[in-house]
Amino acid sequence: MITLKQIEALYWVARLGSFEAAADYLNTTQSAISKRIQDLEARYGQALLDRTRRSSQLTPLGEEVVELTTKLLGQRDAIVQQLERPDTLKRKLRLGVTELTALTWLPIMVSALRERYPQVEIIPEVDLSPNLLERLSSNTIDLIIIPDIFPDNRFESELLSDVENAWMGSPTLIGDKQIQSLEELADLPLIVQGTTSGMGVAYGQWLKQLGLHINKPIICSNLLAQIGLAVSGLGISYLPLHYLGALLDSGTLVRLDVQPLLPRIKYRALHRNDANDLFMQDLLAIAKKTCDFGSYVTQPQPVIMTRS
Repeated sequence: MITLKQIEALYWVARLGSFEAAADYLNTTQSAISKRIQDLEARYGQALLDRTRRSSQLTPLGEEVVELTTKLLGQRDAIVQQLERPDTLKRKLRLGVTELTALTWLPIMVSALRERYPQVEIIPEVDLSPNLLERLSSNTIDLIIIPDIFPDNRFESELLSDVENAWMGSPTLIGDKQIQSLEELADLPLIVQGTTSGMGVAYGQWLKQLGLHINKPIICSNLLAQIGLAVSGLGISYLPLHYLGALLDSGTLVRLDVQPLLPRIKYRALHRNDANDLFMQDLLAIAKKTCDFGSYVTQPQPVIMTRS
């Protein structure tokens, strides 16, 4: 008799690309995963996985079996979610976010999620947007929250909120300069995020459309390092306005009144399309309700130097 555990093992090996990843996701051992698939192959009398390659790939029969079982497992999960209370639902959530989300509203979202689903194991991944998108493409992550600049029809998406950024720099660098245009700004060292960053791509495209050439770019795709470079007076950068309120209030950083203003960056949640996944629908609602880049949870504080 074919069991759900057998076809579930095959499905997750195919989806995650290895016995090790499937075993980790299903909270079991690699030997158990291997035994389940071997029993399934014995039932069919044919191989379901091509073991001659480095990564676990399906044979034609394996592809047919997975295609048939995907819908079955989805229906199984829907039944479990429908009958089981949120406080008893057990599953893993592989969640990918960028640095700004991790530094601002992510703790609020996690708190709300744990209150409703205390048995759900949250596996976080903090990375640059293109890397998170690649993880979603390879089925090794369930949900990502990234800037809305990577349209991809393979995934479902939900618009969450947006971020207001502004040009900022240290008063030691700006001094008495009256910088009011992008052309004047471009003559100074600018700290910008590169093409490995969603925000870097968005603002890079925007500046290119305006025909602006940056003379002295300093590429930095790490937000905290970007802030540190700006505070050090090494360049001017576009930074999240509300997150850096304390540094602006203390005069550690100065906001420049440059026209035109930087466009707001919208953020979306992306996930694979599964209409039966009630948990994912609820998760998106929680994300949309808690997403607020202006309600920071942690914020860089000004450093006060004292003489001994």
